[in-house]
Amino acid sequence: MKLIKYIFIIIIISFTSSLSDDQTDFQKWKKDFKKIALKNDISEKTFDIAMAKVKFLPNVIKYDRYQPEFYEDTKTYVSKRTSKKKLSKGVDFYKDNIELINTIETKYKIEKELLLALMGIETNFGTYVGKMDILSSLATLSFDKRRSEFFSNELLILLKLIENDKIDYKTLYGSWAGAFGFFQFMPSTMKNYAIDYDKNNYINLKNNNDAYASAANYLSQIGWKDDQPCFYKIDLSNEIPEKYLNVSAKNLHNKKKLRYFRKYIYNNQNLDKKFDNLESSIITPDKDIIPDAENLNPAYIVFNNYEIILKWNRSLRFSLAVCTLKDKFTNEL
Repeated sequence: MKLIKYIFIIIIISFTSSLSDDQTDFQKWKKDFKKIALKNDISEKTFDIAMAKVKFLPNVIKYDRYQPEFYEDTKTYVSKRTSKKKLSKGVDFYKDNIELINTIETKYKIEKELLLALMGIETNFGTYVGKMDILSSLATLSFDKRRSEFFSNELLILLKLIENDKIDYKTLYGSWAGAFGFFQFMPSTMKNYAIDYDKNNYINLKNNNDAYASAANYLSQIGWKDDQPCFYKIDLSNEIPEKYLNVSAKNLHNKKKLRYFRKYIYNNQNLDKKFDNLESSIITPDKDIIPDAENLNPAYIVFNNYEIILKWNRSLRFSLAVCTLKDKFTNEL
């Protein structure tokens, strides 16, 4: 028992020491980052006020290393996010906001079902927007070396939005990765696509008006087409060359028109022929993540709209979940 007690004490001391080192290094990083911020036209006043309480968050590093997109099989991931409960809550939300949602749909040509699906999966229709201090989250991920350049840029953009009075730094609580609002916009997305829809000189992405208009504007600007499909689930022939199988969301390769892939798809009668000339890719999302996953199952043929959702969140499963929930709403509304 004494040996176990000593080992436990050693582990605690080691963890505390490591955490202390991180906190010390983080404070040094913060001083160095201030110099970078000032060179990027962020005033010392803004930096000192916004970053005064920013601290290293060790849990953010844990979350970054262990995301559901990286360990859940497709069936589990999608079914969790497209449940009957989620669908029912979305229908109720639509009924409560029908005028706004229908107006946004008409103005931006983005289906209400898609917007509901995204909001439902991202924040459960605004009921869970995250409680993390976004400035601390972004700073922690910027300090961390895995994706430092990306998160440093996001933090600089957010500080610039604060500098220009577009965002109130006191409201910045959201996801561990620095996303904010009902649709979980990253700072760069806020900068490029967020809209002050209600014309009050302030962008509030935790307000239905600004949030819905901003999400629709984003999808419209990056190329969503309301007359095209997102994906079809398919049964693949063993004859399909491996080079056509995509297992990563980083860059879908070896695209062909749908009509070319028909010969490799057993259930191709389920694929609408009017889309035969659309460029498409084949994904097998479980293959490189789930142990002992089948080579060709599950498999999907995906189109440009699917890749638009990848721009929102670069995860094969996320895009499948969004488009699946969208289709379910289409049958309900």
